[in-house]
Amino acid sequence: MSVLEQLKQYTTVVSDTGDFETIAQYKPQDATTNPSLILAATQKPQYAPLIDDAVNFGKSKGSNVAEQVDWAVDKLLINFGKEILKIVPGRVSTEVDAKLSFCKEATVAKALRLIQLYKDAGVDKERVLIKIASTWEGIHAAHELETKHGIHCNLTLLFGFPQAVACAEAGVTLISPFVGRIMDWYKNATGKTYDAPEDPGVLSVTKIYNYYKQYGYKTIVMGASFRNTGEIKELAGCDFLTIAPKLLGELQEDKGQLTPKLTVENANAQNIPKVGYFDNETAFRWDMNEDAMATEKLSEGIRNFAKDGSKLENMLKERL
Repeated sequence: MSVLEQLKQYTTVVSDTGDFETIAQYKPQDATTNPSLILAATQKPQYAPLIDDAVNFGKSKGSNVAEQVDWAVDKLLINFGKEILKIVPGRVSTEVDAKLSFCKEATVAKALRLIQLYKDAGVDKERVLIKIASTWEGIHAAHELETKHGIHCNLTLLFGFPQAVACAEAGVTLISPFVGRIMDWYKNATGKTYDAPEDPGVLSVTKIYNYYKQYGYKTIVMGASFRNTGEIKELAGCDFLTIAPKLLGELQEDKGQLTPKLTVENANAQNIPKVGYFDNETAFRWDMNEDAMATEKLSEGIRNFAKDGSKLENMLKERL
């Protein structure tokens, strides 16, 4: 058996791409997208019909160019999501505009609109995860979506332990801690290179997984943003792992032996103090502020997703 096949015995494997062909190749359970991945996929000529449909939809809905672009972007995300769901048996993650990351009300409104567009396209909300940045406002928006509307959320750009705890307390369906980006920050800050067992991103996800299992939280931990297969192997046993096609290919070719590193038994043997953040904005913001890596990577991630979101908007604006 390949390492990928072994990994699927312990962990739900999710494809991290907007490219349908690579998703079909590795047979993941779910798929995640973001503005950067969708932007890259739109450069491929075979996806032109999805863009044309989104442009026509935008023209039919908006009374001015700005509104038309806004509707067209949302419809493009749904078009990609719907096609992905023809391939994966589980769910697709679709991201709320990163520019809304600091407004709870706007995030909720956008999520409701995306879910309605999915419904209009014949896709049940149970097959969709609304992807939201793990800001204070985003976490509370997700809580409202989960509890009042029954909409499942994937809290992304998660780098700090306070974010993870607040998400669990909020009852969100899933979190995406970014392993590789955490390691990138520490590598740049210290000049060190890290072997997988000491990788700061791996250690961060391990702590979150152990905390969730120890205290009985149901929120799914989905490690994301991997730089190499070593990080993935160290997190074998994690609830979910979302993996880019290149690394899925390397795991498929690897015929080595894989041993699960994260288990409920190991988690219950840990002694991690209980903390609380969802109802304590001061503590959340202070402890995030004390974590330079988490603060910087969250801000950087939001900026980059917003930048690629704007490129997507400009591409559609030209078409309109």
